[in-house]
Amino acid sequence: MLPWVIMICIAKLLAVNPKQPPVTPNAMRMQEAMASSPPLARLQQLMRESKDRFEAVRPVLPAALAAHVKPGPADGDGWSLLAANAAVASKLRQLQPRLEDALKQRGWQVTSIRIKVQSA
Repeated sequence: MLPWVIMICIAKLLAVNPKQPPVTPNAMRMQEAMASSPPLARLQQLMRESKDRFEAVRPVLPAALAAHVKPGPADGDGWSLLAANAAVASKLRQLQPRLEDALKQRGWQVTSIRIKVQSA
């Protein structure tokens, strides 16, 4: 009989004090936040540049290799490619002159391409 009493009390408490959904004041979309903040806007621009550079070199990469390569950060010193493992990084280093040529043909100024093994 006691469990029924507890259930009735819980039901009455919930009816009197229904839980309100959380409210996030002044929430804005990610694009709005990126555009309204100069550092975030710069980060978005660098991410877009990195993606565009990767699209420029993708045709040079063998399909089996491209599946294991991701675009990395772009900055004033150059651009990074992230390799899934050391073997992929080694092959990328062999292809580096062709990658640089592909970037130059697309109008990118090539200072350096850094190749890094992405840690898991």
